[in-house]
Amino acid sequence: MPDELLERLRRFHDDAFPQYREQFKELVDGGQHPTTLFIGCSDSRLVPYLLTGSGPGELFLVRNVGAFVPPYDQSKGFHGTAAAIEFAVLNLNVKRVVVCGHSHCGAIRALYGEVPSASKNLAQWLDLGREAILPVADPGPDVLRRTEERSIVLQLERLMDYPMVRERVEVRALSLHGWRYVIEDGEIHVFDIQRGEFIPASKAENAGTGPYMPAHVYDFPDGGGAPAR
Repeated sequence: MPDELLERLRRFHDDAFPQYREQFKELVDGGQHPTTLFIGCSDSRLVPYLLTGSGPGELFLVRNVGAFVPPYDQSKGFHGTAAAIEFAVLNLNVKRVVVCGHSHCGAIRALYGEVPSASKNLAQWLDLGREAILPVADPGPDVLRRTEERSIVLQLERLMDYPMVRERVEVRALSLHGWRYVIEDGEIHVFDIQRGEFIPASKAENAGTGPYMPAHVYDFPDGGGAPAR
């Protein structure tokens, strides 16, 4: 039986790598200098390099279930995501942080249901998104969409609790971006800071850059409201 993964590894080495050999050599000799920390959901349908047209060395990637940001005070335990945020901001001096959720998110749907008893780590992790849920028992597509959007804004707000993030945002050295990838449309909806809503990138005036204010100052036009702190 063919080893598909082994064949893919060989194809990368033989076919793909030669095209980037010099670029990787520069990244090894000079070190990495990504400009963007991309915090995305682990969902296999979310492919950051395809969405942003990025190549090697451009994105510092963090993937987790739901694209959640843990609290800075470690009240939820040890987290690789928190360590990555600190490293990206303090060591790599990234210029922007993107939090990217997506449509049909299993983590968001799980907030309204039960988690298998054996998934103890998952159950605790999902607590990071519970402030975004709406008071309904049987969520339909519109409720799930709004919850996905609310969760993204919640994570942006939680990012501002990281001192190194807040300091750089306040002096305009770092910008925060909230994105929701609509899988079936192939389009990112960006959180428009001034309007307090998500706008398709094809119609947006920017990628969500600008002064960041706490989420609770926004009144979502669909009546859902931003997550309360």
